[in-house]
Amino acid sequence: MALSHPSPVYVVIGGGIAGVSCVQSLQNLSHENEAKVMLLSSSSVVKSVTNLNYVTRSLTEFDVVEKDLDELTQTLPGIETKCCHIKSIVPHKKLVVTDQNEKIPYSKLCVCTGANPKIIDANCPYVIGIRDTHTVEEMERRLEHAKKVVILGNGGIALELVYGLKNVEVVWVIKDKSIGSAYFDCGAAEFLISEINNPKVEGDLLKPDPRRAKYTVFNLKSNSSSLVDVHGGSALGPDWHENACLRGSGDKSVTIENETQIEKLEYDKIPQQSGYPLKVILTNGKTIACDFLISATGVTPNVDLFNDIEGCKISADGGVEIDDNMRVCGLNDVYAAGDVCHCSWDKSPHWLQMRLWMQARQMGIYAAQCMVRNHDDDEDMLLDFCFEVFAHSTRFFGHKVVLLGKFNCQDLEADKCQLVVRLTPNKEYVKVVLFDGRLYGAVLVGETDLEETFENLILNGIDLSHYGENLLHPDVDLEDYFD
Repeated sequence: MALSHPSPVYVVIGGGIAGVSCVQSLQNLSHENEAKVMLLSSSSVVKSVTNLNYVTRSLTEFDVVEKDLDELTQTLPGIETKCCHIKSIVPHKKLVVTDQNEKIPYSKLCVCTGANPKIIDANCPYVIGIRDTHTVEEMERRLEHAKKVVILGNGGIALELVYGLKNVEVVWVIKDKSIGSAYFDCGAAEFLISEINNPKVEGDLLKPDPRRAKYTVFNLKSNSSSLVDVHGGSALGPDWHENACLRGSGDKSVTIENETQIEKLEYDKIPQQSGYPLKVILTNGKTIACDFLISATGVTPNVDLFNDIEGCKISADGGVEIDDNMRVCGLNDVYAAGDVCHCSWDKSPHWLQMRLWMQARQMGIYAAQCMVRNHDDDEDMLLDFCFEVFAHSTRFFGHKVVLLGKFNCQDLEADKCQLVVRLTPNKEYVKVVLFDGRLYGAVLVGETDLEETFENLILNGIDLSHYGENLLHPDVDLEDYFD
């Protein structure tokens, strides 16, 4: 008589998009083996994807909604949830230990603890880091009486804040030469700056009032000639700012202090009756007095659960290393997904890891597939297609922005790259990256409708070198390749 194997117990730690996506997929995949699926979250509010839309095979758009654990249980029958803080994991005993010393056994464990915001001075009462709903609410409260704020950082949240804040003077401090350098080059940055000076999107909730808005850029040298040269807790969700009241009590203006950093902060521990309470001293010699500072300088993977475990490795970027089946390197039956991890496998030439909502969802789903497959027959999964080409869609300054492949020539030999740019003022900015004559990446700003065509060209590896600088000419119909 054959011995029956006990039903597997899948435990997921983390209530962000990676963790919830993993649990949702586990619930769909594990009916046949009657598995038990449990989500452990440090917050009673979790994130879930809704209104999912496939723009291309690789590119998706979706909304993120907040749900409480009870609501998640109702929509995912059979899932167990628990709001608790995790003290440690014990891989050799296959146990998760809570801060109340409750021991939760697992067959397969997926850690989706996300990342923590980097805050320049967490002890300063006039510094706030934007990471989750709670910190946004705190920022809204402070903005009610604010006339002037400093924003530090050059990532997605900083870009959204600069555009979204109303009725407040903004000084934007970035260490780079141009805005949004993680996402696009100087040409796209100039396009967006010119657009924010002349907002044109009617009905946009984030549209500044042109009668009151004044924008000043310091040290941002005009780079128009470069367009010719280059012719050759859990985090916030997408569009988080649309439901936030980001309104101050003054007039809107934006000053950009680029290629500089903050040297130190000075403030009065006991607020004065008049004047600004915070002085921000920059490395360029300027001192900015303001109501408060918003620190939006990125995140650090939350790998606390792995710090004292022998065998696993923490990468140079701070994430725990995982293999191509999302398993934590050096540990058995422990997986990781989302911001907490670092993908250490040999990557596709067109894919790169960025800690974005899109990748958190993809990783969570794929981790679930690997957990079930590895349990059922101990065979590795073939790497999912979503890791074949990088594709990300977002909105900055009221414009749609699509990033494909090695959009900023990441890890490519510069002497083999050719950049071709098409700029239509007040309408679109398109940049493509050719490597050895083949399309390796693209930046699309505006409603270009080129996403699917460029994704196909990247994946098919067609030699486009004979087009040269005419590649983006309006008379060249690249879709002919796929008729």
